[in-house]
Amino acid sequence: MAKARPITGLDTHAPTGKNARIIAKVRLEELYSWEQYVDNPYYVRELHNLRIATKRLRYTLEVFEEVLSEACGPIIKELEQIQEELGNLHDSDVMIALLRLCLGSQDSGAIYEQALAHANGTKKKAKGAKLLLPPELVRDLVDLAAVPHVEERYGLEQLLYQQQQRREDLYTVFRQHWYQLQARDFRREIVAALEA
Repeated sequence: MAKARPITGLDTHAPTGKNARIIAKVRLEELYSWEQYVDNPYYVRELHNLRIATKRLRYTLEVFEEVLSEACGPIIKELEQIQEELGNLHDSDVMIALLRLCLGSQDSGAIYEQALAHANGTKKKAKGAKLLLPPELVRDLVDLAAVPHVEERYGLEQLLYQQQQRREDLYTVFRQHWYQLQARDFRREIVAALEA
């Protein structure tokens, strides 16, 4: 998960509303720094970071709702919807990764082998590597003693296929919503609400 951008320029003697606007504008820029990944459904980590940035902006607006314009209310609702859409997408990504691990899929990627090695303490995690699944869970899922038998494997393969289809649908819903917001210049709406 990407770290939150630091907030600078706050004045402890200024009205709360002024500082709230400074914080919200930083969170807005943070959110839009991930926009470049919206068109690629396979930037899993970056789309998750977009969700986290959306959550940070939403929570900022909610915390300071009393000192901000009423125009922030509908913005909060849109941010909540984006956050939910991206949360569902991330949940689906995690489920797909889990199913691939259970099936011993070759395309589960080297990062999971690395996570397994890290969990077993056999080597250090590569610098900067991000894990989608906790190493302890990876170790348990690739336990050779727990290999699924034929019927279980078939069920897991069907579930994986359904989850992949669901993920495509979830991504489509999110992307359409995102572009509806951009068509009405959602970023400008947020800035205008903060300046009101």
